[in-house]
Amino acid sequence: MEKSAPIFRGCYDNHHFCLAILFSFLFCSLFLSFRAPNKALTFKHLNPSTTTNPCFGRYVYIHQLPSRFNDDLLHNCHTLTRGTDKPNMCPYMQNMGLGPQILTSQGVLTNNTWYATNQFLLEVIFHNRMSKYACLTNDSSVASAIFVPFYAGLDVSRFLWLSDLTDRDSSGRDLLQWLANRPEWKKMWGRDHFLISGRIAWDFRRQRDEESYWGSKFRFLPESMNMSMLAVEASSWNNDHAIPYPTSFHPSDDTQVLQWQRKIRHQKRPYLFTFTGAPRPELEGSIRGKIIDQCRASSACKFVDCSYGVERCDDPVNVIKVFRSSVFCLQPPGDSYTRRSIFDSMLAGCIPVFFHPGTAYSQYKWHLPRNRTGYSVYIPVKDVKQWNTSVEEVLLGISESEVLAMREEVIKVIPNIIYADPRSKLDFFEDAFDLAVKGMLERIEKVREAIRRGRDPSIGFADEDHYKYTFSQSYS
Repeated sequence: MEKSAPIFRGCYDNHHFCLAILFSFLFCSLFLSFRAPNKALTFKHLNPSTTTNPCFGRYVYIHQLPSRFNDDLLHNCHTLTRGTDKPNMCPYMQNMGLGPQILTSQGVLTNNTWYATNQFLLEVIFHNRMSKYACLTNDSSVASAIFVPFYAGLDVSRFLWLSDLTDRDSSGRDLLQWLANRPEWKKMWGRDHFLISGRIAWDFRRQRDEESYWGSKFRFLPESMNMSMLAVEASSWNNDHAIPYPTSFHPSDDTQVLQWQRKIRHQKRPYLFTFTGAPRPELEGSIRGKIIDQCRASSACKFVDCSYGVERCDDPVNVIKVFRSSVFCLQPPGDSYTRRSIFDSMLAGCIPVFFHPGTAYSQYKWHLPRNRTGYSVYIPVKDVKQWNTSVEEVLLGISESEVLAMREEVIKVIPNIIYADPRSKLDFFEDAFDLAVKGMLERIEKVREAIRRGRDPSIGFADEDHYKYTFSQSYS
């Protein structure tokens, strides 16, 4: 008490001094309590890479294109029938591009997750997924990538069979002119822009301005060469990237994926191998004829003839029923290197058998395992005339343990090759959309890093890889 008395008496005698001390103490306390959070907020703003911001480096800006490049095509879906063998494409626009829901399947499929999805509608499905992407931004200056929702495949499908080259090329030219006049273009002159095609990239790479040559020249136009295209089949140019064809399985949560994986893991498979497709007698050098002959001659093979009017190969129930009953599914090239059947068969747990590196190995690098022998069988066919391999003998030579391991790997890959329902999202799994966006962002970041280092970003960006589809030693 003796030691505290002088302080007490001082404050009693000079209360203004004491109030000043008290006020200063309170002010300092308040200042310190607010200063730390403000400092943290400032730090986050200046250094977003070191924070927990999950969207850092992942922001995507979507161009709001004139409706003629996307929405008008959907509103006039009756004009999109050419080349699709469908008298009317409009029903397939239902459910955000997934198509009509399959309500009954006699136990072949799982409930509420399957749709009659048309293989040419990836542009619509992808656009609807992108509109729900978690890291969208309205500020293009902070975007890591710019998405161009041009329905390139649907648009060009109206003109591919026309001889007028102006009609084939007009939409692509107009789109590029529109993009080049936007402020976003000048940021990287289009190298941070990407778009989707539900058709193969070759449909946009007409190499001569002659009516007899197929496709449009959209991807050879100067501005387009600065952009990246994601397509169901890539060309041999470096700025085209392959992503899976859409299947009919579009789960809305992780549980539905796990349920389907369990279902096919324990499925009985009475056929050793299967081929589902149509002959290609008009294609010189096609292996399909030999494969069909071998399949028909074997009691261990199931052949589903997809020639027009023979069997309903567009019915997911029929297709999955055959694939889930087969150990191996043959996947030779068709009109082009790739097939939707690759992903339909893997979805059913059927091990794919490839005959050309361009069918899968040099295509879907973001979605399929790097170790090709872990999930597939490769039988190279360099020259059909000299090919005399027995597919059945090759497959019978694979041990049961190897078969089980490959099938399990195929089942694990299923989330990578499907597109989830755009009206929902998967929490645990990354689907084909997620992996495609991630791959595109990484690709653009490499270009951005080259610019930071003072390099020419055009070097290698749109070059042609002349060895992409060759039978190199790595595939033998």
